[in-house]
Amino acid sequence: MDAKKSHSKLVVAGLLLGLFMAALDQTIVSTAMTTIIKKLGGFESFIWVYSAYMIAMVVSTPIFGKLSDMYGRKRFFLMGLTLFLGGSILCGTAQNMDQLIIYRAIQGIGGGALMPIVFTIIFDLFPVDKRGKMMGLFGAVFGVSSVFGPILGGTITDYLSWRWIFYINVPIGILAIIFISKAYHESRVVRKQVIDWAGAILLTGTILCLMFGLELGGSDGWAWDSAKIISLFVGSAVLLILFLLAEKAAKDPIIKLSLFQKRLFTSSMVISLLYGGVMIAGASYIPIFIQGVFHKTATETSSVLTPMMLGVVVSSQLGGRIVSKFRYRDIMLVSVLTLLAGSLLLGFAMDTSTSRWVITLYMVIIGLGMGVSFSLLNISTLNSVPPQYKGSASSLITFFRTIGSALGVTVFGTLQKHNFQQSVQEIPNMSPEMASQIKGGQALLDPTIQVKMGLSADAVNGLLAKLADSIIYIFQWSVLLPVLAVVFVLLMGRARMEMKKPGAHESSGQQSNQSSKTDGAGKPEPNFHGG
Repeated sequence: MDAKKSHSKLVVAGLLLGLFMAALDQTIVSTAMTTIIKKLGGFESFIWVYSAYMIAMVVSTPIFGKLSDMYGRKRFFLMGLTLFLGGSILCGTAQNMDQLIIYRAIQGIGGGALMPIVFTIIFDLFPVDKRGKMMGLFGAVFGVSSVFGPILGGTITDYLSWRWIFYINVPIGILAIIFISKAYHESRVVRKQVIDWAGAILLTGTILCLMFGLELGGSDGWAWDSAKIISLFVGSAVLLILFLLAEKAAKDPIIKLSLFQKRLFTSSMVISLLYGGVMIAGASYIPIFIQGVFHKTATETSSVLTPMMLGVVVSSQLGGRIVSKFRYRDIMLVSVLTLLAGSLLLGFAMDTSTSRWVITLYMVIIGLGMGVSFSLLNISTLNSVPPQYKGSASSLITFFRTIGSALGVTVFGTLQKHNFQQSVQEIPNMSPEMASQIKGGQALLDPTIQVKMGLSADAVNGLLAKLADSIIYIFQWSVLLPVLAVVFVLLMGRARMEMKKPGAHESSGQQSNQSSKTDGAGKPEPNFHGG
């Protein structure tokens, strides 16, 4: 690899643009969705605009991670950019909700290639002493995109058209393609590869059954105890067992199961999953709480997550800079205790009388606890595996974080809806029919729906108070996630980033200390640390 060319600012710029674009599309659609529904219709299926993107990304992430290990990072990163741009252009031309959902799935497949490969390329390109700083920079992109996504989505929709929230990806993506094509030079030793088709198909089936069960469960005609939902979850479990058996037998598996025997690797995955659940709870329900309690419009609350995400950006940068000075466990322990403190404050110190600036402070604490994970977990994971598995390992961090978010949305949504429905029954003169129409209570935030349902001002205020209480209730449950994360942080052991020793030579993309040990396929396997 030509280090001088590959380490150029153009490569970093291209990777940052690609990652920002993929991360941005997870949030930019939210504030534009009301307008999209008015233009395209399809209110009953609009949730799939989000779900299609997430499901496609979850399915494709580990597959692209493995393929990048087998055939090189550059080609699959460029493929991901191309798919993402194609999906974006198609989304902008959608004439109905069904088309938009299909095109969002194409975007999601592209996003599944971009996110994990970005971090793997950074690990390949930069020496040990610079990886922490670069991982912090790239980890902060998630925070920046979460801050600017809703704001940008609302602004573009108000002043241009909702279609431009997708078209804006075109110049960004084209620049990324030009920069990577021109500046990133990758040379790999090619060996005969065998694609694990059985593993890829079984993994896809496992995730699809699980995600469809989570997304459809509790909706009309899809009760949690219905045969259809139970069949999806049983099917997912059966396919998972078959996938594990296939991976054990595969010569070159999609996911090398022996990696999970390493304590550091497994702990990093579980922590990523748990943090994903905490983050989705805050990102989903803090805006609803603010909107209901302080009577703000959806547009006015588009920037409500800014304090939390600024905390994410700051701590992601800080985590990347100090990772070489302390053990992973010690840094993550500070992170998880900060996250636990923020979760306790949201769940047990906040109520409808809490002032806005105090809630902002709680959000900053949550962000500071969360951000470290975006940089440090990628570093701890990639440092714990041999070079030939780094693409797969990086993809699994994204995979588990996304699964954590999906599980969090479902579990917290079910808890919130159940608590709200129970509390609504305590309101005088509230008929069962009216209570069933309100469902989880989020519809109350739309003044037009309040009028349509014939609710008085007093009734609306009473219901919004119950909605706020139900959100506090799920924040109380969310405390369990950082508590569990503490356990897995302690299991990370004494591992730390191994710095290059004076006089030692480290080629790009490889660890410095190598042994004659092989990985079973005849390739030299370097010594790697991680408990």
